[in-house]
Amino acid sequence: MISKQIVTFRGIVGDLAGAILVILFAYLAAAKIVVKKVAQADAKVRTAVDAAEREAMERQLVQARLQVLQAQVEPHFLFNTLAAVDYLIETEPPRASRMQKALITYLRGALPQMRQESSTLGREMRLIRSYLELIKMRIEDRLEVEIAVPEGLESAEFPPMMLQSLVENSIKHGIEPKADGGKVRVAAGVQNAQLWVEVSDTGVGVPDGDLLDGPTSGTGIGLQNIRERLAMLYPGKSRLMLRSDPATGTLVRISVPYQVGPEVVAAEHATFDERKPA
Repeated sequence: MISKQIVTFRGIVGDLAGAILVILFAYLAAAKIVVKKVAQADAKVRTAVDAAEREAMERQLVQARLQVLQAQVEPHFLFNTLAAVDYLIETEPPRASRMQKALITYLRGALPQMRQESSTLGREMRLIRSYLELIKMRIEDRLEVEIAVPEGLESAEFPPMMLQSLVENSIKHGIEPKADGGKVRVAAGVQNAQLWVEVSDTGVGVPDGDLLDGPTSGTGIGLQNIRERLAMLYPGKSRLMLRSDPATGTLVRISVPYQVGPEVVAAEHATFDERKPA
């Protein structure tokens, strides 16, 4: 019976791994297309004569560059999770099944977000909870999680996959290298019309230059790319702050203009209209 379960689980994992590889290759191909579009748009901007046409093309160029940055998603944790599932199939089949289902749930939420131009803090937090559930299944008691995000801020606009990158950095650079693990805390608030979102950990700490000034080092989109995205999305109106110490861990905070997502505003208007007397 157990042998049959193992064969079944291995088949499922094989199918899942194949699907993930197809997705990764598709995104690599999409990224190449976007890069080509960036080059073409850049050339058109240089040769455009009409001022209005030039302005429109420059906006397209910025959007294409944003898509390139957003497409740089690191799959290392996917492969780590699949490796863990493969191991657990032989040792703890029920746990392997739970982890596999959690991975599918995460992918269903993450893949559409990679294609979105905008998102809300609520959507990003749902994705983060799925991601942290997966990580906790893998490293178990070595990870403690605290979420301090008020429900009232879930409708606030926030760039897609940006929070994911911060949490990935905390796990990979802070928690996993530490023998006894540590705590990851996600918090948010509003101050002076700015939405701030921060991720802190009690891990080993990371030198500032390694995260902010160096190239992307296999940690998702990477903080350097986040800084570039923020500069394009909110010119002069955003901030990325890092504080790290080997004794206390790392804290990274993003501040962007606080505004409610348009779909939330539309829903509120619809609700108000429905209450009007006939």
